[in-house]
Parts: sequence; C-alpha cells; structure tokens
Amino acid sequence: MKILFIGGTGNISTACARMALKKGNELYLLNRGNRQRPELKQAKTIRCDINDKDRLKDAIKSLEFDVVANFIAFKPEEVSRDIELFTGKTRQYIFISSASAYQKPLTFPFVTESTPLKNPYWDYSRDKIACEDILTAAYRAQDFPMTIVRPSLTYDTVIPVAIGSWEDYTIIDRIRKGKKIIVHGDGTSLWTITHSEDFAIGFTGLLGHQQAIGHSFHITSDEVLTWNQIYEAVAEAAGARANMVHIPSDFICRVAESLGQGWMWGNLLGDKAVSVVFDNSKIKAFVPEFKATIPFRQGIKRTVKWFEEDPSRMVIVDETNRFMDTVIHEYENQF
Repeated sequence: MKILFIGGTGNISTACARMALKKGNELYLLNRGNRQRPELKQAKTIRCDINDKDRLKDAIKSLEFDVVANFIAFKPEEVSRDIELFTGKTRQYIFISSASAYQKPLTFPFVTESTPLKNPYWDYSRDKIACEDILTAAYRAQDFPMTIVRPSLTYDTVIPVAIGSWEDYTIIDRIRKGKKIIVHGDGTSLWTITHSEDFAIGFTGLLGHQQAIGHSFHITSDEVLTWNQIYEAVAEAAGARANMVHIPSDFICRVAESLGQGWMWGNLLGDKAVSVVFDNSKIKAFVPEFKATIPFRQGIKRTVKWFEEDPSRMVIVDETNRFMDTVIHEYENQF
C-alpha cells in the first residue's frame, strides 16, 4: 500500500512507521524534517508544514494514497483542511483522536467505543471530540473514508507519569535523589499505559482495512495498574525507591491554577484521576493479531535506557521541580 503519515516521527507515530515499513508498505512522511529517525530511512519524506496548504497541494498534486493518517491534528479547522486536501486522494483517512474524549466522569466502569464522548474539564479533549464530529458528518454526507483511532496514555520516548515528566527526565532525577514525588489521590485509581510498539500492532492492522471505514477504535494494553504501581515501576526503572506523597487531585489543580498552570484540571480531573478500564474487544475483532505484550514494568526500563543513551535527552525541567515542591509544601503545611 502507498501510505502517508502526517507527522510520523513522534512518540506514537515512529513505532507505527517502523511497523508499516516492516510490512512492506510504501511509506511517505509529511513533516518539517525537525526530527531525524535513522530507522525510517526507507520512508520517503515530503518536507512541508501541513499548515502551508498551498505548498502542500503542490507537493502532493501528483500523488494518491491508499491511506492517509494524521498524528498531529488537534483542532477542528485542521480536520476540515484535511477533508478538503484529501477528498478523492485517499481510500482511507485515519484521525488520531484521544481516549480522554470519553465521558468524564464515567457512568459505566468499562470503556467501549460506544461510551459517550464528553469531557467538561479539558479543552484538548473537547477539540478532539469536535474533530470527530466533523469527520463523522463528512462520512455521512459525502462518504469521506474516515477511521478514528483513540490512544490512551501511550509511551516509548516519553516518561508517562501524571505529574513530573513527559519528554524530560525530571521524575527519574528526582526519584534518584530521594526527593518527594506527587501521586494524585490515594494512588489506588486504575489506569492503563500502552507501549507504542504494542499500539502499532493494532494501528497498522487498520491500515487499508475496508471494514474499518466509518468506525472508531481505541487501542490500549489490557494491563490495568494503580497509580501507586505505575510510580513504583518508574522508581524501579530508576534504580531507587519512590518517596510518594499522596495529594488530592483537586488540591493539586487549585495550586496549579494559582501558578498559571490551569491545564492541570484537564490532565487530572479530565483524564488521569478517573479510573478507566478499556474493553479492547473491537480492535481485536478487526485486527486479530493485536495483543499488547510489553508490561509497563519492562517497557519503562527500556524508555529510561533510551533517555540515558544520549545525555542530551536527560533534561531536567526546573519549573517542574518548583511546581512539585510548591504543591507538596502547601499541602503538608496546611496541617
């Protein structure tokens, strides 16, 4: 198949690109060329800013694709632009949405693709819902061949904690120094973290899948952990013990807002503070080979090793440390 990934070199998309190439597909990557991935050298690169619509039209005018997948669309206008650009130029358009779009708080404990989409806490999730609405309308009105994929917390080259790190090394440094780290709530709420390589199995199985047109899927691990277990696994990967301080999510959010970080309401109450158990029956029915096989306890060790292979990746964010210290200080000094 001839496939176009918009993005293609990120935390999730790199693993998907590797697997698409492994399956013998002709892969094009549309991005600005800021990230170089040597393992993707077989892919053809279209170096362009997706937001430069006129230049992009010229770059792809002679190309048609079996699949176009956009990993970096976040706003409704970006999806509308893609519908205009790729109508008649692809047999399938895959939009990477987010499992955070699902109903918060849940009224039923198990999340399926029919769980309502509603998130009053996080504008990121509401934007993804709006994108999905536009695609669904285009499918109904004009047969635009869309498929929607909703990852949950997926990692490979990021450290997937709720507070303390993401693309940086801050939480590992903090744990090794014996400093206190924040765990929201009492740490017993349930969560699922998925390695990008596992996600890629399900995702690439949907590429060119005729019956997936018009459908939505989430793709997650079946491993369900408490947040205490998640931070314990991160600490084990760091080679130290986690000095955890449990703080109510709404307290963390109020302090964050006072520090100009109001997005924390979405990050916690709109996502990670809520227990979530995903039912992956649908993706398994469409892609029988899908099975997540990388336990978080193993995968996070691989991620920490990846950071340490290049000292330039081991970035410590002082602002993150100050934030955690402030929240912990205010919480402990109220008693």
